[in-house]
Amino acid sequence: MKYLIVGLGNKGEEYAETRHNIGFKVAEKLAETLEVPFKSNNFGLVAEGKYKGRKLFVLKPDTYMNLSGNAVKFWMQKENIPLENVLIITDDLALPFGTLRLKMKGSDAGHNGLKSIQEQLQTQNYPRLRFGISAEFSEGKQVDYVLGKWNEAERDKLSERIEKFSKACLSFAFAGIQNTMTGFNGK
Repeated sequence: MKYLIVGLGNKGEEYAETRHNIGFKVAEKLAETLEVPFKSNNFGLVAEGKYKGRKLFVLKPDTYMNLSGNAVKFWMQKENIPLENVLIITDDLALPFGTLRLKMKGSDAGHNGLKSIQEQLQTQNYPRLRFGISAEFSEGKQVDYVLGKWNEAERDKLSERIEKFSKACLSFAFAGIQNTMTGFNGK
């Protein structure tokens, strides 16, 4: 069984430590856990690994956030991975910092990466793992906040949260979405 785990983010050093790139951070932790390197490939960096008999493709798209759907669609088709075996890791302003929320489907909620994926796949019905980044910004400052760096309090808790999200990705591939939602949502 094959799985595609996609961490959303923007390529480039200027984005590396921003809230919007949390998907990349979780993908990097997942590849580290699987002990597989990322290699430059079509539409991004890909790490291929195995976990309990499942083959995992961990993708960090290099298309920039607004075109993430191109990378997701390409890798789904290339590796013949069904939609239910795709997991998108994304930041979420509507959740408090570090909150984990796995859902089977949903709207893009104004997130350009999810919007692109929805356009390319022609459906909202794909699993997504949302990482809460909260909404601690003043009116008109959303872009600055999302593309801003973590504050000190967030940085102190970040590695533990990224570890938890990485474990949720492995659970998704091995135990399925329902068991993972029960075991990880809100934790």
